[in-house]
Amino acid sequence: MGYKVKTGISNKHLHLSEQDMETLYGEGYKLTPYKDLVQPGQYAAEEQVDIVGPKGSIKGMRIIGPTRPQTQVELSVTDARGIGLVPPVVESGHLDGTPGVKVVGPKGEVDLEEGVMVALRHIHLNPQQAEDAGVKDHDIVDVATYGTRPLIFEGVVIRAGEQHEREFHIDTDEANAAGLTNGDEIEIMK
Repeated sequence: MGYKVKTGISNKHLHLSEQDMETLYGEGYKLTPYKDLVQPGQYAAEEQVDIVGPKGSIKGMRIIGPTRPQTQVELSVTDARGIGLVPPVVESGHLDGTPGVKVVGPKGEVDLEEGVMVALRHIHLNPQQAEDAGVKDHDIVDVATYGTRPLIFEGVVIRAGEQHEREFHIDTDEANAAGLTNGDEIEIMK
């Protein structure tokens, strides 16, 4: 039997750089935490923005705090197609060659040259959890799901480190395909 991990379904959201946040909300603005996330120090913010692509927009996209070095917009394939984009499936933070989009806030707009991506499915583990699971940072594993439509996800990257906590991250398209909901357990296969 493999190592079990709870599922965290990642809906469309974005991470803002400090500079872009000030353009959208004003100088010195600080995000207002709405809900703490499983990953240490991360939270869903009260603040939301609109995203405008070549063929449509997404209203009220949630911001995840705290700020990051570069603004990153995370969409599912379905969300991206809906606004006319075809972003690559990549690890968080790997934004070279990704498409851009317009981000509209209450006090300004930012035209991103890059930053729209579909997140590669991954599992967060702290060092002890990774050791218990027999994996290390950037290992690639397969995952068995047990939702209403069980399946095997291949090519799941392990993200292990001090700022991680046990959780399997997939987007809404992937969760729906497997019939998974937040908190459902999956199993890392060796």
